[in-house]
Amino acid sequence: MSVDFTLPPTLEAHEPPEERGRARDGVRLLVSRRATGEVAHHEFRDLPRLLDPGDLLVVNTSSTLPAAVRLDRISVHFSTPVPGAGDRLWIVELRRLTGKTSSPYPGGRAGEWIPMPGGATLTLVGRHTARGETSGRLWQARLSMDVVPYLRRHGTPIRYGYVRRDRPAAAYQTVFAHDRTTGGAEMPSAGRPFTPELVTRLVSRGVHIAPITLHTGVASPEAHEPPYAERYEVPPSTAALVEHVRSRGGRVIAVGTTAVRALETSVDASGRVRASEGWTEHIVTPERGVHAVDGLLTGLHEPKSSHLLMLTAIAGHDLLASTYKAALAERYLWHEFGDVNLLLP
Repeated sequence: MSVDFTLPPTLEAHEPPEERGRARDGVRLLVSRRATGEVAHHEFRDLPRLLDPGDLLVVNTSSTLPAAVRLDRISVHFSTPVPGAGDRLWIVELRRLTGKTSSPYPGGRAGEWIPMPGGATLTLVGRHTARGETSGRLWQARLSMDVVPYLRRHGTPIRYGYVRRDRPAAAYQTVFAHDRTTGGAEMPSAGRPFTPELVTRLVSRGVHIAPITLHTGVASPEAHEPPYAERYEVPPSTAALVEHVRSRGGRVIAVGTTAVRALETSVDASGRVRASEGWTEHIVTPERGVHAVDGLLTGLHEPKSSHLLMLTAIAGHDLLASTYKAALAERYLWHEFGDVNLLLP
């Protein structure tokens, strides 16, 4: 059973906190503790004193691609390459442009080609199939040139209707993003409030920080579909540090649902985290549970979002229900530019 609620439009973050008079690390932080059921209110810059020396934060180093290319009437959202198909065949979503917002575009047919800016052509190959089901919103499509360099010239960061205007790519990068040769369709937004100064304070406190990479595909704000296959890597150094921290009684806290997905994918039959990379289709649910992660730092998720199942697996239903009740009552802000929630054991 997941948490259900109604999100008032007034609690949607329409712009980055810097435009609301707050620094990146000045967003609010709702802290929930499973051991006591306590829910407390902080600012994100309080994070170092809320963690213990020896704790480990696992962060996503994926950069955010300018993955939307707008045409006259539709926008093409480039999600992720088709596994093993090279640099030009990608999974895409077509969205109908309506004023300043967009909605899923149900049209298109296999074999249709779409003229793109810069002299490129996008050919719809066929509907995307995942877990034996054919998607009603996603296509496999081939661009006439390599996708990532093309997006860097002609794309803009993906935004949905609650974000009212475009912002530069820098607004969608975290302090941990490091590789511009590839990236994800959407920002690993739990890492956005971190600043270099805050990272320094965490390290000075004795908190470890280790990287994973998971390149996110496009979200489904209308359909609330679970994530499909995404590229990830858990390097040997991170796997070793996770096991070291766990052996000494420290807590492993994922920064974002993407970090949870990568770590849980890398758990072997004995329950240990091993270095791994490739494509993951792992879905975290209360029934499957979590084996590598003790806590989670994450944004606030929409009603019926599949991410709420992951949060329930980590925090339990009762604590998560209390958390979201408090977030609504105290008017926390949702989405990638909103406030943050720390779930602790």
